Amino acid sequence: MDPGDWPGVLGAGLLPAPDGSCQGVVLRYDLFGGRGPAMVIGNLPEGSPARDVPEGEAPFEVGQLLAALEIDEDVRVTSTEDVPVMLDDNLLIVRRLTCTEQRVSCVQFDRSDGVLVTIASWDRPISEDLYRLLKPLPAEMFRR
Repeated sequence: MDPGDWPGVLGAGLLPAPDGSCQGVVLRYDLFGGRGPAMVIGNLPEGSPARDVPEGEAPFEVGQLLAALEIDEDVRVTSTEDVPVMLDDNLLIVRRLTCTEQRVSCVQFDRSDGVLVTIASWDRPISEDLYRLLKPLPAEMFRR
């Protein structure tokens, strides 16, 4: 994702493993001018412990979004729905997650290289146009 594509502030963090490999890349997008993020985008490869979330619990990215907004609330996933989305000539199956905190929007999809992408947004719906702006992180980032 090119930071120039987005107004506001875009930051990134890595989730390192003890062996030096990358267990995930988390992007934090602050549209609110320093008052908290509007969106957290996680890119978690297969085997990342951050992917291991018990059923009904919110994804790692939702927790990060709420922590950054200083919201100390137990948010759970109440339902999921698979939605097909056409991107150019490719079909993308997006899982829309409904959370107990209704101001959180959350979607997930799998990349062809096994990376799980999760987008958690605060007080803004996630539209199909957003998927077109996302540029895949290179697979080499997740190797040692």
